[in-house]
Amino acid sequence: MPVIVAVPKEVAPGERRVSAVPEVVQKLVKSGVTVRVEQGAGVASNYPDEAFVAAGASVVDRGTLLASAGILLTVLPPPAADLAKLPKGAIVVGFLSPGRNLEAAAAMRDAKLTGFSVELIPRISRAQSMDALSSQATVAGYRAALIGADHSPKFLPMLTTAAGTIRPSKVLILGAGVAGLMAIATARRLGAVVEGYDVRRAAGEQVRSLGAKFLELQINAEGQGGYARELTDAEKAQEAEMVAKAVSEADIVITTANIPGKKAPRLVTKEMVARMRPGSVIVDLAAETGGNCELTQAGKSVRANGVEVVGPLNLASDLAFHASSMYAKNLASFLGLLVGPTGELVASFDDEILKASGLVVAGEVKHEATRVALGAPA
Repeated sequence: MPVIVAVPKEVAPGERRVSAVPEVVQKLVKSGVTVRVEQGAGVASNYPDEAFVAAGASVVDRGTLLASAGILLTVLPPPAADLAKLPKGAIVVGFLSPGRNLEAAAAMRDAKLTGFSVELIPRISRAQSMDALSSQATVAGYRAALIGADHSPKFLPMLTTAAGTIRPSKVLILGAGVAGLMAIATARRLGAVVEGYDVRRAAGEQVRSLGAKFLELQINAEGQGGYARELTDAEKAQEAEMVAKAVSEADIVITTANIPGKKAPRLVTKEMVARMRPGSVIVDLAAETGGNCELTQAGKSVRANGVEVVGPLNLASDLAFHASSMYAKNLASFLGLLVGPTGELVASFDDEILKASGLVVAGEVKHEATRVALGAPA
């Protein structure tokens, strides 16, 4: 029997994305599944109900959607009360915040649901098309560069005018992962002189390929899965000395460093901020996990010594149209592991990607950090 794929309207404050778009819905319907979309689910990201209907989906109210869902595709997990309304054995796929959103994990456990967290999808070649972290980080990096330009009192490009030549702004990107590289590329397109830094040596070639200067530090902090490992105290001291000089010379600093499952590393201290020129801007993409800058306040913009420190949250939601499109394609690729050739649910979750991303399976919490946080023995 074809599985019912359900697309709810996101209810988290400020969340404008939707987990499926008409283009993806059309392909899912052709593959044999039934797609139901909650009324108004895509309006905030500029995908009207009529477009979903034209793509082959049924538009229904929230109660009907939850009660009939076989697979619930979501951006952020619905409230626990909504998860409790899903049929026993239903599957939830989305950003489930493993180890942090304990209420949702407990609700899925208690309702005997299965939840796959896209944050846990392994970074292997076969899973590249499912890498929602990277797709949404691309959006965030682009948006961060625009925020920096918007808050700066200076032009970014060099200009030759009747009033003389205006020198280009200097932009420093700390962290050269997906978000950092996109921020570098965007700042370069805006005409700035750009420097990038990352503790992973392999990132240097990528930074230079985008036309930016790579700050060299004789440390190799390559970790597992393409992420950086945590630095030793001695390495942190070396890093801080070099970064402090670069920060003091920058007009805009964009920080993007994150370590999965841990507090964001501190890269910019208040002493470094004090050395920056008045009018400089810091955009901290790690605000949600503690911030790379000591002065960052999540969701706020603060000023210190004439320097503006911006701690934006959920930047992908700011560009909801394309962020939703990219995310929907990630989920559609992931569904290929859950749905058989005639639209039926697969019999087991033995695939390595499903095993790695399973937060809760048939009511059993599989993710170790979440298990421990919920009070289960390690």
